[in-house]
Amino acid sequence: MTYLARVRYQDIRSVTGPLVVVGGVRNVGYDDVAEIHLGNGEMRHGVVLEVDRDLAVVQVLEGTRGIATTDVQVAFSGAPLAIPVGDGWLGRVCNGRGDPLDGGPSVVGRETRYTVGAPLNPAHRTTPSDPIVTGMSGIDGLATLVRGQKLPVFSRGGLPHLELAAQIAVQARTEGETFRIVFCAMGITHADAEMVRDTLEARAAAGDLALFVNTADDPVIERILTPRLALTVAEELAFGSGYHVLVVMTDMTSYAEAVREVSASRGDVPGRRGYPGFLYSDLASLYERSGRLVGRPGSLTQVPLLTMPGGDLTHPVPDLTGYITEGQLVLSPDLHKRGVYPPIDALASLSRLMRLGAGPGRTRADHLQVANQMYAALARAREAQDLGDLVGTDALSETDRLFIQFAEIYEDAFMSQRRDENRSLPDTLDLAGDG
Repeated sequence: MTYLARVRYQDIRSVTGPLVVVGGVRNVGYDDVAEIHLGNGEMRHGVVLEVDRDLAVVQVLEGTRGIATTDVQVAFSGAPLAIPVGDGWLGRVCNGRGDPLDGGPSVVGRETRYTVGAPLNPAHRTTPSDPIVTGMSGIDGLATLVRGQKLPVFSRGGLPHLELAAQIAVQARTEGETFRIVFCAMGITHADAEMVRDTLEARAAAGDLALFVNTADDPVIERILTPRLALTVAEELAFGSGYHVLVVMTDMTSYAEAVREVSASRGDVPGRRGYPGFLYSDLASLYERSGRLVGRPGSLTQVPLLTMPGGDLTHPVPDLTGYITEGQLVLSPDLHKRGVYPPIDALASLSRLMRLGAGPGRTRADHLQVANQMYAALARAREAQDLGDLVGTDALSETDRLFIQFAEIYEDAFMSQRRDENRSLPDTLDLAGDG
């Protein structure tokens, strides 16, 4: 992110939160890259967030601590942030700005791409139709992930969503096709970052995974940049190199909170729960970069994970995400308390594209029928359990007690897996049929 600049501006009007307001600028545009040169010789990087006549609002990636309105110079590149793209990212561990964390050299590529990106043109999309096997029965059997889909995971604090994300990244595969993983972690603790690195170590060593890590103590502005950088890398792998790419992004709630903080710093009018009114379009600008393109061999699939404060499905982040994506996997605290892993609530979960990627010629001819029967049985069991809580199980009919027994077998034999267990799809469907 270095460049040559002829003009350096010294008219610093204010420093507020992560933002620096520079006056007297000319020929500066939205999303231009900036260099902030401090009097002690330190240089930081920024991105132009807003331009109003001769004023430019710059968000500083490394934070504004130590920056005063005097003895500071700001230079602008005249172009948005761009990064090298290509296979060089595979096997690497980097921070949210793309700087190496694995002790290796900086990543280089055959060309550079702007990280701003753009949603895929609907007219150029082709319908997703091929399954991705995650090795987890609760997903593969009942909410099949399809290439080119956006399937978020809704969780809450204390549930093993990060472990689930890492396991999906480790085990996700397609039949007979080259497959690559881009894992993007935002706002996680250092302990969680180490867990993710350890879990993904083997796949990274195999050269088919790129890992971007933004920890909780990293600058909040970096958190906004991280998913855009990861998706830019993934887009080139998918639509340039022809790979099938799965992007796992966690936690999108941390990302949205970073957007809210920056929005408040620049004085935007807040909307629901303090989030800016443009949060929907901002999230859509990320989610809609996935899909398949007509005439291109690759695909880009997204599994974004987000935590719901207080388990509230109407919270702005899960609420808006649900409008943009094609289904959801919902994690249940009750299943987690009973020791079920992964604690996926099947009746609250849905893959809207499952019928396009499962069934005859895709998975197995009886897949959809078996899934429908299991959903019906689980719904009947849920009703029986609720009735039993009111009148006692002894007052239930023999049929109702059998459905409750089925739900227990489902949790123990079908849903529950070890955290390193990688089930084949035939094994998953056989377990469902046996139930």
